[in-house]
Amino acid sequence: MNRRADEKPADATASAEAPVPDFDQFAQNMGRLVEEYGKATAAYLKPIERGEAKGGQADEASDMVKTLGRVAESWVADPRKIMEAQASITGDFLNLWSAMLKRAGGEEAKAVAEPDRRDARFADPDWSGHPMFDFIKQAYLIGSRWAESMVDKAEDLDPHTREKARFYVKQIASALSPSNFIATNPELLRETLRQNGENLVRGMKMLAEDIEAGHGELKIRQSDTGAFRIGVNIASTPGKVIFRNDIMELIQYAPSTETVLKRPLLIVPPWINKFYILDLNAEKSFIRWCVAQGLTVFCISWVNPDERHATKDFESYMREGVFAALDAIEQATGEKKVSAIGYCVGGTLLGVTLAYMAAVGDTRIESATFFTTQVDFSKAGELSVFVDEDQIRSVEEQMGKCGYLDGARMAGAFNMLRPNDLIWSYAVNNYLKGKAPTPFDLLYWNSDSTRMPAANHSFYLRNCYLENRLSKGEMTIGGKTLDLGKVTIPVYNLATREDHIAPAQSVFIGSQCFGGPVDYVVAGSGHIAGVVNPPAKVKYQYWTGGPATGVYEDWIAGASEHAGSWWPHWASWLEKQAPERVQAREPGAGKLPALCDAPGTYVLTKA
Repeated sequence: MNRRADEKPADATASAEAPVPDFDQFAQNMGRLVEEYGKATAAYLKPIERGEAKGGQADEASDMVKTLGRVAESWVADPRKIMEAQASITGDFLNLWSAMLKRAGGEEAKAVAEPDRRDARFADPDWSGHPMFDFIKQAYLIGSRWAESMVDKAEDLDPHTREKARFYVKQIASALSPSNFIATNPELLRETLRQNGENLVRGMKMLAEDIEAGHGELKIRQSDTGAFRIGVNIASTPGKVIFRNDIMELIQYAPSTETVLKRPLLIVPPWINKFYILDLNAEKSFIRWCVAQGLTVFCISWVNPDERHATKDFESYMREGVFAALDAIEQATGEKKVSAIGYCVGGTLLGVTLAYMAAVGDTRIESATFFTTQVDFSKAGELSVFVDEDQIRSVEEQMGKCGYLDGARMAGAFNMLRPNDLIWSYAVNNYLKGKAPTPFDLLYWNSDSTRMPAANHSFYLRNCYLENRLSKGEMTIGGKTLDLGKVTIPVYNLATREDHIAPAQSVFIGSQCFGGPVDYVVAGSGHIAGVVNPPAKVKYQYWTGGPATGVYEDWIAGASEHAGSWWPHWASWLEKQAPERVQAREPGAGKLPALCDAPGTYVLTKA
């Protein structure tokens, strides 16, 4: 059938005709691209030539090959299964080819494979409107989903190996997405032609800079780092550092109310990241909000450790961290009793500390709040894929060379849990589109990684993730065997519903380890956004349902949903325990003089 000259094909939903480049300008830009590529190569080779290259990648690649080899062995053992698997993917590709032929003939054809509606990689109209790119997209989805099914259906795999195989397949599939390559991404192809390759020159320049910043390894920028200054427009709540030792600075925040609750509040943040996740800016700052509610807030700022801290272990962080902070708070305020908050691994340390205090009769912490904290690691979430005897031994060997785990290793592990969002979207935007990332305080914090002392990290991996000794009552600290059942103070245990680091179910199980009253609360969103959820935003909800008894699925099904932030609910819980108020306390006015302004000096050290 003939088509009129002004009539568009049914599939012609492309956003615009492909631009015609200026070939002379394009050729010049390709020359500049080669020049910038040379700089990127030099940045990569520099630490190798100096003998400063970081190790560990070979061990990780070996583990991936070994893990996926176990999956292959499972299938090869049964030829019938191999034939079924081949028939499955062959059938899907035949269906795809048939659908493409129908489209070419002007017929309607239902897609064989559709991306998830939340998958931003294929948002450009040409991924569906242009037959070639639609074919590439669907072929990729068929292949990646088939690979995932090969892992899920493989027999005789132990759960840990299966989870690792799923993780590695996800990494490979994310890396091979057609959205990551110019020739197979319609948006990148249009932009490259429109800009005569200028985008690639800018991108290669940023790539060289990021390899240089990573000392030979790629450190993908996720935010405009020049837009933020710690202590100025991030981590800017007023206060003073009133105590400092080898592993922490203690910040006391300036009051903003005439009276405050008599019982001070101590925050124990994670040392895997820096404390100012709780003080991003004035609108998002949990610390600033707490001060406004009439709390005297103290927060630990952990040192960014180096080789001098190699032997600092969990007991060191308890004694020189939490206990030193309690002593300093007493000197600063005259108060022996405090409330405490622990976030993530800081919460695990707080749980360990409370069990030790119960064992020795120390009652200085009268209530505890945990943010997305695991004390039971039987359902430990996606990070558990990095933890088995072989991987821990490899990490320990790396840490033994310098006394610490490089911050980039842990930051990379967290990013790999969401590779499409936290790795490849930025790689495409920065290095192929040539666009510098926009300022985003949360991602600035995310990239501000920290190192971890060898002894501390090894203890954490082995005693918590690998052996789950704390919840079993088998962990020993300072000569005391710890029993969380002897912790009888009130506990507010916050989980987040979409958490992939400390899953809500894991936090629920951990709640049952304590011997006193536990208010288990679930917030919407994930590990960070579910916690940093100020009331003014009214962005996410939370659920309450009393003690964490029975199983998580039953608890959440019967829980009451509340709109908005959980912060006021927690503040009410805290104030009911000790409502007495006193005159506001100024940092440095007690027995401990101010050493410097908040946020202190330790937070400024880069990994």
